[in-house]
Amino acid sequence: MATTNPTKRSARSAPSTSRSAGANPAATSITPSKPARGADKDAPLKEDIRLLGRLLGEVLREQEGDEVFEVVETIRQTAVRFRRESDAKAGAELDKLLKKLTRDQTNSVVRAFSYFSHLANIAEDQHHNRRRRAHLLAGSEAQPGSVAYALSRLDDAGVSGAQVRNFLKEALVSPVLTAHPTEVQRKSILDAEREIARLVAERDLPLTPRELRHNTELLRARIATLWQTRMLRYTKLTVADEIENALSYYRTTFLRELPALYEDIEAEIDSQFPARGKSRPTELPPYVQMGSWIGGDRDGNPNVNAGTMQHALQRQSTVVFDYYLEEVHTLGAELSISTLMVDASPELLALAATSPDHSEHRADEPYRRALIGIYARLAATARALGAINILRQEVGAAAPYETPEQCVAELDVLVSSLQAHHGAALVKPRLAGLKRAVEIFGFHLATLDMRQSSDIHERVLADLFAKAQVEADYAALNEERKIALLLGELSRPRLLHSPYLEYSEQTDSELSILRAAREIRRRYGERAIRNYIISHTETLSDLLEVLLLQKETGLLHIEGNQLRELELMVIPLFETIPDLRCAAEIMRGWLSLPQVKGLIAKHGKLQEVMLGYSDSNKDGGFLTSNWELYKAENQLVELFNEAGVKLRLFHGRGGTVGRGGGPSYQAILAQPPGTVNGQIRLTEQGEIIASKFANPEIGRRNLELLVAATLEASLMPTNADDKEARKLAEFERVMEELSERAYRAYRNLVYETPGFTDYFFAATPIAEIAQLNIGSRPASRKATQRIEDLRAIPWGFSWGQCRLLFPGWYGFGSAVSGWLEDAGNAKEAARRLATLRAMCKEWPFFAALLSNMDMVLSKTDLAVASRYAGLVADRKLRNAIFGRITDEHERTSAMLSTITGSKERLAANPLLARSIKNRFAYLDPLNHLQVELIKRHRATVAAKRTPEERVQRGIHLTINGVAAGLRNTG
Repeated sequence: MATTNPTKRSARSAPSTSRSAGANPAATSITPSKPARGADKDAPLKEDIRLLGRLLGEVLREQEGDEVFEVVETIRQTAVRFRRESDAKAGAELDKLLKKLTRDQTNSVVRAFSYFSHLANIAEDQHHNRRRRAHLLAGSEAQPGSVAYALSRLDDAGVSGAQVRNFLKEALVSPVLTAHPTEVQRKSILDAEREIARLVAERDLPLTPRELRHNTELLRARIATLWQTRMLRYTKLTVADEIENALSYYRTTFLRELPALYEDIEAEIDSQFPARGKSRPTELPPYVQMGSWIGGDRDGNPNVNAGTMQHALQRQSTVVFDYYLEEVHTLGAELSISTLMVDASPELLALAATSPDHSEHRADEPYRRALIGIYARLAATARALGAINILRQEVGAAAPYETPEQCVAELDVLVSSLQAHHGAALVKPRLAGLKRAVEIFGFHLATLDMRQSSDIHERVLADLFAKAQVEADYAALNEERKIALLLGELSRPRLLHSPYLEYSEQTDSELSILRAAREIRRRYGERAIRNYIISHTETLSDLLEVLLLQKETGLLHIEGNQLRELELMVIPLFETIPDLRCAAEIMRGWLSLPQVKGLIAKHGKLQEVMLGYSDSNKDGGFLTSNWELYKAENQLVELFNEAGVKLRLFHGRGGTVGRGGGPSYQAILAQPPGTVNGQIRLTEQGEIIASKFANPEIGRRNLELLVAATLEASLMPTNADDKEARKLAEFERVMEELSERAYRAYRNLVYETPGFTDYFFAATPIAEIAQLNIGSRPASRKATQRIEDLRAIPWGFSWGQCRLLFPGWYGFGSAVSGWLEDAGNAKEAARRLATLRAMCKEWPFFAALLSNMDMVLSKTDLAVASRYAGLVADRKLRNAIFGRITDEHERTSAMLSTITGSKERLAANPLLARSIKNRFAYLDPLNHLQVELIKRHRATVAAKRTPEERVQRGIHLTINGVAAGLRNTG
C-alpha cells in the first residue's frame, strides 16, 4: 500500500508500507501495484491512478470502516493475482471470498470497484491530454487525426489552399447526440467526475507544496462526494432528464471548444496554405454544427410528443442565451476603450447611440454602450423565446433580434472597428469566439431531428384517408396503388384532415408534432428543425407518406398543383440487411419522381440518407453488417452521381463495435471513395457521449478528428488506375464470399437454433438491464422475448456485460476458415491467405474492420462469460450454445492472428492493450458478483417472493461498473 506525501508529486510512487487495519489512513489504497521508476512516458498515468486509488481507499476506510476496507483490499489483491499471474488457486479464493460477502458488504465492494473504473477513466483521459501537449511542446510532427496532419497530407498530394477553403464553405460535419438506454451515469456523478478531472489536470502545473496539498484535499473531498452520492436513479429517466443531461455537455465543452476549434483550424489553413495579398485571415462559415435527437426521436418511444419537442428547443435556447449573455456581460467589462484614447468607426458610434445606456460615465466608451445594447436585445430575444430566469437585468428595454444574423452583424461592427483602430488584439480573446458561437449555434443551439417509424405513418394516413372517404383501407393496398394514391393527393391543394372529424389518438398526436415543428422553425429559425428521419424504410411509399403528412401540416408548400417548397428534408433510414440491399432501388425511385426532383433542387440538390449499424448487425452479424453497409454506400454514390444529386450519408453508429462503434477517424477514412464528399452526420450515443465530450480537451480533440477525417476522406486523391481497380474488385469479391459465409453462421445460431433466445435471456443480464432507470425508451419495441423485437442497443449492451461482446466478432472465424479450407489445394489456400493479408494492409475498409474486431476480442473473456452461461438452468442447452460460441471465438481469434501475423491482441496499440489488461483485475469481482446477485434475484422471483431491493441495487451497480470499465459497450 503506497504512502504518499501530498506535498510532492514525485512522492506518488513512494515505497509501499503495511496494509494492516491499524495503519495510517493516508496509507490506504485501492490501486495497482507500484510501477517501476524509469523514463516510462506512461509513468504519470500510473501515478495518477495510484493517487486516485489511494484517495478512494481513504474514503472507503473512513466511510465504511476498517473491516469493509480490508475485505475490498483482499478481494483486489486476489483478483490481481488471479488475472495477472494466472494463478488458478487465486481464482478459487476469489470465488470463495465473493460468495461469503454479506448484503451490505456486497454493495460496498461493488461501489468500490465501480468507482475505481470511473477514476481510472479520468486518469486515462488526462494522460491523453498530457501526451498530446507533450507532442505539441516538443514540436513533434503532426499526428494522424489532427487537422494539421490532414492539411499536410493534402498539400503533399497537390490539393491547393483554395480547394480546401472552398470545400469547407460547402461542407457539413455534424455529430448528433442521441439518448439511448445504455447511459448508466447520473448527471450528479458526471458533474463530480468533471471536477475530479479538473483537479487531476491541475496537478500537471507547477504547484507550490501548499497548493499541491490543497489540490489533494479537494480531490479527496470530491471522491468522498462521489461515495456519498447515489450512483443509480430510483425513478425512470424522463425525456426532460435526457435533455438536461445532453445540455450539460454544451456548457462544459461545445459552446467554448467548438468556436475555438474553428479558430485553430483557420490558423492551420493559413499556415499550411498562406494566401497572397490577403489582408484578413481565413474565416469560414459554420461547417461543424451540432445535432440532437433528444426530444424529437419518437421511434419506439411513446414519451416523445409535441410537448417534448417544444421543451427541448426552449431549454436548448435558454442554455445558448445564458452563454451569450454571460459573454457579452464579460466583454462589457473588458472593452473599456475610450474615444479619448483611440478612434472608433462611425458604424460603432451609431450602434452605441442606439444603446439604452445613457450614463455620462460611459459617454466616451462606445464599445461598452454598444455591448449594453446588444445585451438588452439578447435578453429581449431570450424572453420572447421562453427564457424566464435571466440572471442580470438589462439596463433598459430594447427590440429583440429577429434572427441570429442580426446579432452577428452587430458583433461584426465591434470587430471591424477594433481591427481598424489598433484593437485587433482585443478581438481574439473573447469577441471572436462569441461571434463565431452565434454563427454556429444561432438561437436554437442544436438542430433537433425528428424520427418516427414508417408503420406509424401508414396508420395515420390510413385514418386520414378513411375519414376523408378517399380510400377505405389504405394499408391493404399494394405498393403500386399506394404510390399512385399518394402522388395524386400531393398534386391536390386540398387537405385530407378536417377539424370537424374525430381521429385516433395516434393521428392527432402525429399531426400535432408536425405542427409543432412548423412553429418551432418559425420561432427559433430554420436550422432548429430541418430533418425528418423514417425508421424501417422499406418502400418508396414510406417516403411519400411523410411528404403528404408535411403537406397536411403546412410544412410542404403547394402552388396550384405544384410542390414548391419542403421545409423538412425526408430522410430514409435503412437498417436491416434486406433494407440495405433495397436502399439504392428505393432511392432510384425517389430521385426519378418529377415532384421530388423539384423539392431536392430547392435543398441545393442535396439528399440525405441514413444508414443503421445496430439493427443490421443484430440482423446479420458483424461481418455482413459492415459489408452490406459498404455495398449500399457504393450503390448510392453511383446512383446519386447519375442523378446529379449530392449525397449526404448519416451514419447511425453506436458505442460498441457491434453497433458501428470504434474510432471515428479510422471509420470515416475507411468509407468507400466518394461517400463522404464533405457531407457527413453521425450519431454519438449512450455512455460514449460522456467518454468523448465530458472532458473539454478530449471533446475538442474528438471534434477535430471528425473534421480531419472528413478533409482527408473527401479531398485526398484516389489511385484510380486499372491495376488498383482490379485489385479492389478482387478484394470486394472475396469480401462478398466471406460475408455470405459469416451471415449463414450468425443466422444459424441466433435465429435458427432452437433455444438460443432462452439462452440469451438467461445467460445475460438483459432482463435486469430492462429494469434499470437508464433511459426513457423501452428496451424492446414489443412486449415479447423475440430477438427480432428487441432493440439493438440493449442487445449489444447485454453481451458486453457478460464479457462475450458477441455482436462484434461472431461469424468471422467460420467465414475465413471455411473459405481457406475450401481452396481445394495447398497452393490455392496459400494464395487466398495472401489475398486476405493484402486486404488487411492495403484496403482501409478491411483494416478498420479487423482493428475493431481486435479491440473487441481483447475485451472478451470466455472464463468470465462461462459464469454467465452457468445461469442457464438447462445444462444441455447451456453446453450446446456456449460450446458453439467458444468454438467460434477460438476460430475467430486464430483467423485474425493468421491474417495480421500477430498472436497478441492489440499488438499495434500497446497502450490500449495495457489499459484493458490492467482493468480486468478490477472488472472480475464486478462480473463475479453480478452473476451471484442475478442468481439470488432470479431465485427469489421464481419462488414468487418480493425481490430484495438491495440485491436489485447491487445488480444495477455492477452493470454501471462493468460499463465504466469497458467504456464502449453501449
